[in-house]
Amino acid sequence: MRTVEAPQMSFGEINISMIKLNPKSRDDIPAILAGLQHIYTTPELHQSVFDILQQLIPKQRSELTDKEALKNVSSTLGRPGMAQWKILVLGVLRLGLNTDYDRIHELANNHNTIRQMLGHSDWCDDTQYSLQAIKDNLMLFTPEILDQINQEVIKTGHTLVKKKQKDGPTGKKTDSVQPNEHSISEKLRGRCDSFVLETHVHFPTDISLLFDAVRKSTIESAQLAGSNGLPGWRQFKSAIRKFKKQYRKIQILKHSTSKDEVKKRQRVELIRSEYTKYIDMAEQRFNLSEQLHNHLKEMGIADYKLVSLEQYQYYAGYLRPQIYRRVILEEVIPHNEKIFSIFQPHTEWISKGKAGVPVELGLRVCIMEDQYQFILHSKVMEQQTDDKIAIEMVTETQARFPDLSCVSFDKGYHSKSNQKELKEHLEQVILPKKGRLSEADKLHEGSDEFKKLRNQHSGVESAINGLEQGGLDICPDHGINGFKRYVGLAVLSRNIKRLGTIIRQQATEKEMRKRGQYKKAA
Repeated sequence: MRTVEAPQMSFGEINISMIKLNPKSRDDIPAILAGLQHIYTTPELHQSVFDILQQLIPKQRSELTDKEALKNVSSTLGRPGMAQWKILVLGVLRLGLNTDYDRIHELANNHNTIRQMLGHSDWCDDTQYSLQAIKDNLMLFTPEILDQINQEVIKTGHTLVKKKQKDGPTGKKTDSVQPNEHSISEKLRGRCDSFVLETHVHFPTDISLLFDAVRKSTIESAQLAGSNGLPGWRQFKSAIRKFKKQYRKIQILKHSTSKDEVKKRQRVELIRSEYTKYIDMAEQRFNLSEQLHNHLKEMGIADYKLVSLEQYQYYAGYLRPQIYRRVILEEVIPHNEKIFSIFQPHTEWISKGKAGVPVELGLRVCIMEDQYQFILHSKVMEQQTDDKIAIEMVTETQARFPDLSCVSFDKGYHSKSNQKELKEHLEQVILPKKGRLSEADKLHEGSDEFKKLRNQHSGVESAINGLEQGGLDICPDHGINGFKRYVGLAVLSRNIKRLGTIIRQQATEKEMRKRGQYKKAA
């Protein structure tokens, strides 16, 4: 039975609201824990977040005829699992600290304050988390669940900062503002920009990708043959070594720079001969794997490794003719036909013209930040450019926060249709035009208000840098679903950290008002 939180405190456990955090610490952990503590101790936020966390139910596999289906595990029956509150705490810490599972495993088992936040006592609770349990439970998050929690955190953060503005510098509360009031006197202003989150892949060449596909299909085939008692795969490691030797040979082959045409032709013939041998060896391994695959299908064997074997066979069959066309037929392969990773097929080749960064391998991520440094919305851009996503970002953000009235963009989002449609959704659009400006455009973009908001747009780069420092520089998770989950968890972690920072700042200011300013000695 999986519960969001323990129904009853254990002996020696400290209530989360009573956990003492060092207000002077400049480390990331106290700020993150302060945000989590506010979520837990604020009744309305606690209820809404914990209602969302109830959706974190693991899946179990059940066999159906010729395929596998996933269904929800019962939340009231079976062996107790990790409480959803603990999953949230560990997930936020993983991205908030930009660390890996090994450090989260160490912190969960040995960091006293974090263990108190997880609901463990200091001296009589020897509960230990396994590394695999942490991995499995953090993978239960979905982008939709993370987005719902993110919205609740931002609404609470807005309440705090707007309430402070209403109170004024004296700290005197007004009767017109309630603690749970989300209506805002000042409308939201957004700053929209994108950056590249790289996938964890090596630099792609067609011969290296073919080697990966053949290597993995050979290994999967050998494992399937061994588990089903089929012969013919005893020397699969030797076959991989021979194939790798040929791969290394063509990898160092270069075209001749000699002025002698005979030597040039000889080198070209040598390159073609070695590449042909490499392609033939790949085809031989491909045929053997395909025969095994067909034989297992005829036997009616259902194994999850067959799915991955089919995927590697597909890439091996796709890359062989592509290499033949490029080297033997000397064709130029169109960009839309190329693939850049067989393990992360969603990877894109992105060139944004940055100095010193000619190319990035990953996906673009677009974010919308408000004037209070909360990230209102984020979106992973698959085969999309900035100008194609501007309208979508504004409408989706307004669906979450209807009071968004102004958004600033850079020139990459400009198009005639965007200039027109954005004005239908927003009261004010800060979108500089490309190229030469008309007199009306010069007058519009030269106004003081336009200049002021355009100058403030660069503040979004701070949010992007913060996200990159918080893990969104390179994504270690696999698959497009893992990629989107990683982005969603990073955005949520940053907003919770921002919430904790606001709470700590307000507590410090309140303490300063109580004791007054320090006076210099006479």
